[in-house]
Amino acid sequence: MRFISRLARSAAALSALALSASFTPSLAAEDAVVIPPPALDVSSADGTQTAVFAGGCFWGVQGVFQHTAGVLNAVSGYSGGSQATANYTAISTGATGHAEAVEIKYNPKQISYGQLLQIFFSVVHDPTQLNRQGPDVGTQYRSAIFTVNDEQKKVADAYIAQLDAARVYKKPIVTKVGPLDGFYAAEAYHQDYLTLHPTQPYIVYNDLPKIENLKKLFPKDYLTKPTLVSSARATN
Repeated sequence: MRFISRLARSAAALSALALSASFTPSLAAEDAVVIPPPALDVSSADGTQTAVFAGGCFWGVQGVFQHTAGVLNAVSGYSGGSQATANYTAISTGATGHAEAVEIKYNPKQISYGQLLQIFFSVVHDPTQLNRQGPDVGTQYRSAIFTVNDEQKKVADAYIAQLDAARVYKKPIVTKVGPLDGFYAAEAYHQDYLTLHPTQPYIVYNDLPKIENLKKLFPKDYLTKPTLVSSARATN
């Protein structure tokens, strides 16, 4: 859906937030799921590594990984389509093949690919929702893992099979795993959006609970101060 449509839903989200606060002890739009770590992980490597995940609106996905220790940078963008249509207006039609995605640069000595996957499946989104995530509907909001090499694909496929076999979710995982053909950074106004707009109703209801879930379920991996795109650019 278009940017303006998402903002238009903020008033409804705010009303829902107030209602949920009256009846439940948690403001979370979705509860995180406690899941086991992957039995198989990517072998240790030197130097900065890359992971690309899609799990609904990239504001929340980016925000979670910006609060994750070992992540050097997390950029909102588009994957799954061509460079020619890698812009928000085009991908909002749902016809470009793109998904809203986040490119994560991380230090494998601090956090592994498997640990990133565990956070992705547990905290970031609901991997059983097909072509949607919460209030956002369309293929651009699909759950997807874009792998940069065969080992990542092997680990991601094995983890999905492991979680399905353990039946940690009520429904099967629909996350698609496929090779990364390209990642295109989103417009500047989408970067660091969660941090820059913490009181926006959409963020308050849909995304801030994810940060709290990260802090609660992965306290050793939680960073109080996020690693922002703006700060990463400033140091380059």
